[in-house]
Amino acid sequence: MTKKKLGILATLGLSASLMLSACNAGGGSEEEYKFLSIVTGGTTGTYYTLGGTLAQIISDEVGVDTTAEVSQASAANMTALKDGKAEIAFVQTDIAYYATAGELMFEGEAIDSIAAIGALYPETIQLVTTADAGIASYEDLKGKKVSVGAPGSGTFANAEQLLEIHGMTMEDIEAQNLDFAESQESLQSGQIDAAFITSGTPTGAVEALSATTEVVIVPVEDAKADELIEKYPYYAKETIPVGTYKSTAEVPTVSVLAMLAVSKDLPEDLVYDITKAIYENTDKIQHPKGAFIKAETALDGIDIDVHPGAQKYFDEVK
Repeated sequence: MTKKKLGILATLGLSASLMLSACNAGGGSEEEYKFLSIVTGGTTGTYYTLGGTLAQIISDEVGVDTTAEVSQASAANMTALKDGKAEIAFVQTDIAYYATAGELMFEGEAIDSIAAIGALYPETIQLVTTADAGIASYEDLKGKKVSVGAPGSGTFANAEQLLEIHGMTMEDIEAQNLDFAESQESLQSGQIDAAFITSGTPTGAVEALSATTEVVIVPVEDAKADELIEKYPYYAKETIPVGTYKSTAEVPTVSVLAMLAVSKDLPEDLVYDITKAIYENTDKIQHPKGAFIKAETALDGIDIDVHPGAQKYFDEVK
């Protein structure tokens, strides 16, 4: 083979290599992804229940085998995306902001590799207790055993901020770091007095508790809600409807938003198809929170970068 021909082949090989590298740097193409993992939360929370439905929708509509995985929820899910252990994650909007800004539980460890698909539904902050515990207000929590979720979790941050607005800290209660299922069992057995649960209502763990025990949701009074929202704008006022957990009256409280986040490495065409599949197949979602999942409001409350694939879809449906 002549030197001239060898030179041409070497040039072509280099060009092909550079093109492949450029493709991989941008996340590759949709065809390269044969499996996707959605990290959710505990088995008794809304994330896991809804995650299973969304995984099935993505599998059916996009043609990529997708599975919902149990996890420690919001904060852990952001780390899972960063570490490449999942491609899609459920997360609270406030926790997604902390992750990208490097604040609170992500202090000094900002994550710049995640982007939003869109908002899903309100996640209600529920301070759950029982009629026998005798807790009617936040002030009654002093000295009581209260589940506040795992340190660094979204629930923990919500508990800390609501205690703060009511003039308390974690030092004023006997804080217990339990997940939703553990909180349910401990409330039922009387081992704890109350539990913070941040989840879409109705929440499976609280529904299970209400089957055997008279459940009480402690209200957040209007003035306190205003004070909280002024300091932490990602909160919103929320009302738990009559009949939820067999209640006989509405309960005022506050909420953050649940959203889906993805790795920025996912290809634009794949994220476009995922976004389209979710927001155009909400009729297949049996959970009550499915009614809140709408393309028209999907970018409300989102304070991190939106993935270009998701943005392309929302721009088309405006």
